[in-house]
Amino acid sequence: MSNLRIYDTAHGRSAIFHPIEPGRVRMYVCGMTVYDLCHIGHARVMVVFDLVARHLRWSGYDVRYVRNITDIDDKIIRRANENGESCDALTARFIDAMHEDAGRLGVLPPDVEPRATRHMDEIVAMIQALEKKGYAYKAGNGDVYYRVNRFAGYGKLSGKKLDELVSGARVEIGEAKENPLDFVLWKASKPGEPTWDSPWGPGRPGWHIECSAMSTACLGDHFDIHGGGGDLVFPHHENEIAQSEAATGKTFVNNWMHVGYVQVNEEKMSKSLGNFFTIREVLDVYDPEVVRYFLLASHYRSPLNYATGNLDSARAALARLYGALAGAGGTPATASPLPEWTDRFRQAMDDDFNTPVALSVLFDLARELNRASKEGLEGRHGLAATLRTLGGVLGLLQQDAQSFLRAGAGGAAAEAEEIEALIAARNAARAAKDWAEADRIRDALHEQGIELLDSREGTTWRRLQVRLQPDESG
Repeated sequence: MSNLRIYDTAHGRSAIFHPIEPGRVRMYVCGMTVYDLCHIGHARVMVVFDLVARHLRWSGYDVRYVRNITDIDDKIIRRANENGESCDALTARFIDAMHEDAGRLGVLPPDVEPRATRHMDEIVAMIQALEKKGYAYKAGNGDVYYRVNRFAGYGKLSGKKLDELVSGARVEIGEAKENPLDFVLWKASKPGEPTWDSPWGPGRPGWHIECSAMSTACLGDHFDIHGGGGDLVFPHHENEIAQSEAATGKTFVNNWMHVGYVQVNEEKMSKSLGNFFTIREVLDVYDPEVVRYFLLASHYRSPLNYATGNLDSARAALARLYGALAGAGGTPATASPLPEWTDRFRQAMDDDFNTPVALSVLFDLARELNRASKEGLEGRHGLAATLRTLGGVLGLLQQDAQSFLRAGAGGAAAEAEEIEALIAARNAARAAKDWAEADRIRDALHEQGIELLDSREGTTWRRLQVRLQPDESG
């Protein structure tokens, strides 16, 4: 366990991971604000921290993984009012959609999934603690704010300086802050909004305090890992630190992990640019494991470029791994993973979850498996078992190999009966020594992206890499 290194955003470097409690890891990840369908950027965050939890557990840690749901905020209220429905009805629908999307991507459920609306007591208690210590105040407009200049460590996560922030800050109409940098903890009730009772009058919490209250309620005042998208470093996570450490007097988090941005054809993904893709739109075209592979093929901290060409390449790469498994002819239940390959894989993953290097280990392993299968070596079973096991740590290689190789666009089954009928016709032509007809059928199938594999046992087939939609990469 002691070889794992994790990059910490606060310190700008990776270091050996030492859990607060030996053998146990407590991890909190900022989840979704559920007012719309999840997009491919959300998918990356979900898949990356699912990977982190999987690897930690595979390495022997007892993991308590918490991923929250923000089910009350300005966007939710605005969307619910536009739809003429309650916030509860809106968020329930999109929570179900989020769970469905995550499940299709092979994302395991977190151990705890707190919702902001179910932790109002903890939110109010934390604001009261901040008020008692002088970090919070009720303004003339009825809102409660956090005094940023009271917290000496403000900016230690993002590296931002208070004087630079003040010069660029602006106060919105209706705000009554003491300082432009102060942020809201509790918003006074407004017409058309859901409200909760509090010592400051009816209202609802600000976004930042929700995560501070939920994380400490589920994991304690001090825990090991806090993660989320790179866009949350400032101000969200910076404000979480200020709130939590001021309220408890303790170090909030030991390791801050942040996932890189998703770009579309080298541009930032944005609805205004028309380059915004929901998870469902992508899964309508690509097998979920292909999407998961694509999300893991780059290091989690690096930018990720979404382009159809990159997803097609991901499918081709995953097909190579499944092809090696198919060629091995199945994996006996008694076969065990081989330590020499497991050690190489673990070394890559222990280096700040370096999935590109870990995947390269899988391809080296697949080449060795192909060689062993071609030569009919008994060792192929152990190699196949190892490839399945290590792929499973990444949440990959979970399907039947032949089924994956024969799958078409969006993972739907190809026209298997028609293909099998053509193979039968080709076999009949070969039996009649009509080589021209046999070649014609083979070539026609190849044009459809179907490769025929002849052996002494007969003819099988698999789907080649197919351009599933026009390449948008230019």
